[in-house]
Amino acid sequence: MALLHVEFFSEVLGMCTSMDVLLPQQTQGQIGMESKASSEPYKTMYLLHGMSDNQTTWQRRTSIERYVSKLGIAVVMPTTHLGFYTDTTYGLRYWTFISEELPRVCREFFPRMSSKREDTLAAGLSMGGYGAWKLGLRAHDTFGAAASMSGALDIVDDFLRNEKESPHNVPVFKGIFGSVEQLKGSDDELLALAEKLTDPTDRPRLYAWCGTEDFLYEGNLRAWDCMKKLGYDLVCEQSKGDHQWKYWDEKIQDILRWWLKTDIDLT
Repeated sequence: MALLHVEFFSEVLGMCTSMDVLLPQQTQGQIGMESKASSEPYKTMYLLHGMSDNQTTWQRRTSIERYVSKLGIAVVMPTTHLGFYTDTTYGLRYWTFISEELPRVCREFFPRMSSKREDTLAAGLSMGGYGAWKLGLRAHDTFGAAASMSGALDIVDDFLRNEKESPHNVPVFKGIFGSVEQLKGSDDELLALAEKLTDPTDRPRLYAWCGTEDFLYEGNLRAWDCMKKLGYDLVCEQSKGDHQWKYWDEKIQDILRWWLKTDIDLT
């Protein structure tokens, strides 16, 4: 694999920003690594970070490069700061950046990346799980599948819970989404988005995992139940665990196998 640290200017955000990118490279002499490439356009996973993280976190806390080296796919890991993948009320348009500008820029910089919907996955954890499902539901022309790990899938409940339990987060949430009343039923609420997407051909494949001890577990159960009732193609899994990287490191392997419909051992 080739690892590229990319600094570039975002017209949408009006500032320089960063992403790390993994690209397939066919190698034979690397010790302890099996690396695969193909002449076909690269399937691409956009891998999103959580609230406290940035574009480097997936590489620092998992073996993501080793996992994808056998698959011949590209991985884009952007930073979006603490913007919840949303066009914020304070003016920074993180949703437009992640859903429109970033895929366009990546395909310009790396023309071997596939432009096909079915070849493009959004995945992420916590805040990034929310962002991934949002890309699948709202930017479904670009993203054919979306996967969440410990995601903030019931964002209204998350907002209300912060008002009670973490008041220091309330100004952040209001700066991003406005009031709870503005958030409910908007295109930033995943459950409302899911109800609006009625054409089965537009709907993405969805995956979700959450630990049963996670503070977001109940919200995940509500979101999963909603998606099942609406008839989405959803794989949802739960197991013992809380909000920690040791679980996400394992589950990103499951997501890759689910997306690519393979049983390959990635360890």
